[in-house]
Amino acid sequence: MSTFDEDLFLKGLEQRKATLGAEYVEKNLAAADDFTRPFQEAMTAWCWGFGWGDDVIDPKTRSMMNLAMIGALGKMTEWETHCRGALKNGVSQDEIRAIIHVIGIYCGVPQALECFRVARRVLEASQEG
Repeated sequence: MSTFDEDLFLKGLEQRKATLGAEYVEKNLAAADDFTRPFQEAMTAWCWGFGWGDDVIDPKTRSMMNLAMIGALGKMTEWETHCRGALKNGVSQDEIRAIIHVIGIYCGVPQALECFRVARRVLEASQEG
């Protein structure tokens, strides 16, 4: 990992595991190969170490921001991952609903419906486990 500061990577790894779960993160890192590993390392350092690594914005608020932005982009696989992470960071079902309402207003009803479908799966799974 010569491209990035090791401390930033380790800080990012800790934050990434705290939000997404250690098992999920370790599985992704273990699945990385020579082709994808540099991106996994860079993303962990940059997104999670730099982007999530300060105390200016609390993790719950960052999760809410991520749901809004990723929902706006329509990246539903990542939205599902971050929906699970948002629950870990204390975002309530009512707050997720309100975020989806805003996505519907600014990004359209079809996108809100996609978010509701995914959120329902995540919420049902969280109640089972």
